This record gives sequence, C-alpha cells and structure tokens, in this order.
Amino acid sequence: MNREEIFKEYKLVKDNENPFTFHYVIDENNDFYVEPVVFTQLNGFEERHPDKIHLIISKMIERVKQNHKVIFVGDYENYFTEKEGYIYLELIDITDPLKIFVEDKSRGSDYGD
Repeated sequence: MNREEIFKEYKLVKDNENPFTFHYVIDENNDFYVEPVVFTQLNGFEERHPDKIHLIISKMIERVKQNHKVIFVGDYENYFTEKEGYIYLELIDITDPLKIFVEDKSRGSDYGD
C-alpha cells in the first residue's frame, strides 16, 4: 500500500509552513498531518499484519474525529511538524491499544572491537 492509497478519500492540502508533512482534511472541523516516517511505519505494519492495516487506519481516523486536530509523528522527542492547537500521536498510540505489535529488533552490533 503506498502513501497515495492510504488516505485517498481525504483532501490533501499543501501547508507551506510544513512542506515535508502531508496535511489531510476530513471536513471543516477535522484535519491531520502525517510525517513521512509514519508511512514507513504503516508499511512495516502492513508487511507483518496485512489483515489489520485497515483497522489501524480506521482507528487513526477515529482519533482525528475525537480530537479534531492531530499530527501523527514518528517520535515524540524528534518530530519536525509543529502546529499550534494540534495533538501529537505516534503510531504506537494507535496500534498498542489494538494489541497489534511489531517488535523493533534494530540495535547495534553485539560484537566488540
């Protein structure tokens, strides 16, 4: 699933203040931003849980409709999209309550010099 397919039903709006983040509008009261790394994370979940990706997307949209203004970031401590009045959510804020997990096994080498 590519980026264009994931949120194709929502209007993509250019935000010159955040040119590297995708801004989607659901309606006049609800909109959200998605940092590029989140699409990479979504692809990882789709590879490991292809039957659950639509559930994840649905829950993301549900959270937007609950909070009205959301920015989906890759990392709370290293996000690059700033917008006043928005809440920040990581993908794990969506997937953990759904009990959909992907273990991150990327770590440094176990071998010393």
